[in-house]
Amino acid sequence: MAAKSKILVLGGTGYIGKFIVKASAEAGHPTFALVRETTLSHPEKSKLIESFKSSGVTLLYGDVNDHESLVKAIKQVDVVISTLGGQQIDDQVKVIAAIKEAGNIKRFLPSEFGLDVDHHNAVEPAASFFNKKVKIRRAIEAEGIPYTYVCSYAFAGYFLPTLGQENVTAPPRDKVVILGNGNVKGVYVTEEDVGTYTIKAVEDPRTLNKTLHQKPPANVLTFNELVSLWENKIKTTLHKIYVPEEQILKKIQESSFPANFLIALGHAMLVEEAFNNEVDPSVSVEASELYPEVKYTTVDNYLNAFV
Repeated sequence: MAAKSKILVLGGTGYIGKFIVKASAEAGHPTFALVRETTLSHPEKSKLIESFKSSGVTLLYGDVNDHESLVKAIKQVDVVISTLGGQQIDDQVKVIAAIKEAGNIKRFLPSEFGLDVDHHNAVEPAASFFNKKVKIRRAIEAEGIPYTYVCSYAFAGYFLPTLGQENVTAPPRDKVVILGNGNVKGVYVTEEDVGTYTIKAVEDPRTLNKTLHQKPPANVLTFNELVSLWENKIKTTLHKIYVPEEQILKKIQESSFPANFLIALGHAMLVEEAFNNEVDPSVSVEASELYPEVKYTTVDNYLNAFV
């Protein structure tokens, strides 16, 4: 067996980053996380960093905005995974420049982990956000950097505990608001599974210069199917309030940030069929087909925790 690739995670203390770091360490990859020195004194993140250390992760001190520290970190690894948050998507041009200078990277996975930004019908302000990711994709390709783009769609842990309802802390038990007609298919993947599938792909020749879609078949559901699954669990029929598309678009225009962004995201995901693109085998692969050995968490099982 060849030695496992050394993996550097940028944004490793962030929402999805911590799952990627954990999956990398658990899969036996020498794992590195780039952290700012100031993060060490951050109360919540300091605990997370301690857990990284205890699982054998090497901390490298630096910053995406400090070119020298970035190049130095990149030179120590084979693969770079960016999980930088929304505010830092544009900063990835600095990562591309550092990868180009270092000259040793076998694969770069930019910060994606949502829908396929090359195929969406999103409205503003979500459209501009997706287009930032598109620009990063084109910059990677223009520089000839080997890549994998990871589309993991909706994070189960973000969406399912409330079924995407506003201002609640648990799934609904009396009424449910449904965007559009509820017949558009969505995809819901647990953050742990996103991490597992992503790490499996980093040195797989089948994912090289491809988009990796994470669409585990049991987790591809329309919103109506999702509600029905929940109703069966709680043995109750919910009162359904359907919100027509024109009303959603009006609400987006009338709301300020970040509310308008979140509604536009919901619109892209639940009304515009953004997840329904067929996986084109010339440019894309599907994770659960490539890695049938992964026992992913189904939406059905996930919801049991809330009954």
